[in-house]
Amino acid sequence: MKISRLQKALKGLTDAITRFPLTTLFLIGAVVVNSIDIQGGGDYSKYLLTLIVGAILGAVAQVIFERFCKGNFVRIILNVGAVLLTVGYYLIIMPLPQLSIEISIRTAVALFALIIAFIWIPSIKSKVTFNESFMVAFKAFFISLFFAGVIFAGTSIIITATDVLLFEVDSKAYSHAANIVFILFAPVYFLSLIPVYYGISDANEPKESMELKEEIINKMAGCPKYLEILISYIIIPLTAVFTLILGVYIATNIAGDFWRDNLLEPMIVSYSITVILVYILASRLENRFAQLFRKIFPKVLVPIVIFQTIASIMKIGDMGVTHTRYYVIAFGIFAIASGILFSFLPVRKNGIIAIILIVISVISIVPPVDAFTVSRNNQTGIIRDTLIKNNMLDNNRIKPGTDISAGDRKKIVEALGYLNRMDYTHMASFLPPGFEYYSDFEKVFGFKMYDWQDETKYVYIRLDDKAMLDIAGYEVLAETTVMLSRNHENYEVIGNINKAGKSFTLKKATTLEDCIISLFEGDDQELLSFSTKEIFEEFNERDSGAKESISIEEATFSKENEHAVITVVIKNMNFEVSPDRAYYAADVFILVKIK
Repeated sequence: MKISRLQKALKGLTDAITRFPLTTLFLIGAVVVNSIDIQGGGDYSKYLLTLIVGAILGAVAQVIFERFCKGNFVRIILNVGAVLLTVGYYLIIMPLPQLSIEISIRTAVALFALIIAFIWIPSIKSKVTFNESFMVAFKAFFISLFFAGVIFAGTSIIITATDVLLFEVDSKAYSHAANIVFILFAPVYFLSLIPVYYGISDANEPKESMELKEEIINKMAGCPKYLEILISYIIIPLTAVFTLILGVYIATNIAGDFWRDNLLEPMIVSYSITVILVYILASRLENRFAQLFRKIFPKVLVPIVIFQTIASIMKIGDMGVTHTRYYVIAFGIFAIASGILFSFLPVRKNGIIAIILIVISVISIVPPVDAFTVSRNNQTGIIRDTLIKNNMLDNNRIKPGTDISAGDRKKIVEALGYLNRMDYTHMASFLPPGFEYYSDFEKVFGFKMYDWQDETKYVYIRLDDKAMLDIAGYEVLAETTVMLSRNHENYEVIGNINKAGKSFTLKKATTLEDCIISLFEGDDQELLSFSTKEIFEEFNERDSGAKESISIEEATFSKENEHAVITVVIKNMNFEVSPDRAYYAADVFILVKIK
């Protein structure tokens, strides 16, 4: 029985290789390229990404062939098309000096759309629904990931045992093992778990063959009992409780904080993904929990996402459009559409949401309405409009200006900061050639980058790298972190000291307003205490945004009485102070002398 199962698994892998030959070749190429990269032969990220794109394109080409075509000639044409698209992608990214955030996100979104297409294509006008093909892919993903993890863990144990017991093994062996297991084995094993769905070529198949195919598909698309229990009796009730909490929060804050709460945005996006995912997985379950979920949750999802999408759109007025906000709003539109469709269409029609998701994904990466073109134009427009408003733009050239409000300075800094992070500054025609964001900002605009922060102060300092700490005359040297945040209280022992047969304890007590370092004889007799708040107040007059090193003399603070001396030396310190928030943190050395 064990041998037959092994033979069956091996046959599944070989069948997957012959069924998806182009994908397999690209994956082998990816393993080779990544192996060279592991050995430190240079930057091969563009080649690796291109090969991954080609592998997924090859898989999509194969499922298109199986669903709509027949004949080896058509199959070759589809594979050639996938190769040409892969070459086209490489030609696009090849001239770039490095893979930017934009290219990485565009590629990730395109690959996501291709994966959704891979799942959806077999269900187009087919006996198989999108729910079934999704369940197959869902199960295959986690099964292949589990087996890959087990194989890698076993391989790692063997490598470790060889290194310890027999001979030294290069530490890169672990990376090479992970490379083969996760880039080659896991995807091929995943594909081996994807059945050959119904297609045009089935028209001439005998009845017995079709019955066997139907049996295989139904078995692979079935929901295992453990997964049904997990979805129905654990995930659905937890989702219901979270929905209740979310609903109460929205109802009680709809007139105020809800529209400004940035933390709620990713939470609702995650909630929406969970609801949609669980709905699809539970679409064929017939227990009471699953039925109630399908009936109620899509209708609850719609108003929640509508509120959040409106809130995200309103935030555009304050911060403009960025690619992240673009995707949040785009996903909100998708989630609203999904909730409406789930509420009125039968579960068999769930494949429509795959079409919507693919269309939105394509729109978001294809100019001129893609996330990056829209965000770049919007942020550039914010800067241009602010400059014009303050008479700082003359013949499309910036005139330095000092008489500009804090609000307008903030707009310029944040919008230009976004353009700099996305490497778009060279596309802003009003900026001088070769503009450097950090070094040229004040010279070009006439004010410091952080001058708009009238009410908030940021300071960072550190001990000079060449500073020498003299510990002569002290009993102990300790290192600790002191922190004040108005919402953090803590009490801990830093260390114990023994001298002349007596026991002393160095303790740290963090309150809402201070962090006090104290020396005790025994457990309760305080000899000396040091308030670190005094250190923060000493540096509170420094310029906001300053980043500088300080000498050992500037970093040293001491307190002394007839019993002891406590000296605190700042290693590094940063703090942020505003009317409604205060945060101080520092890594310090503590020296103690007992008299």
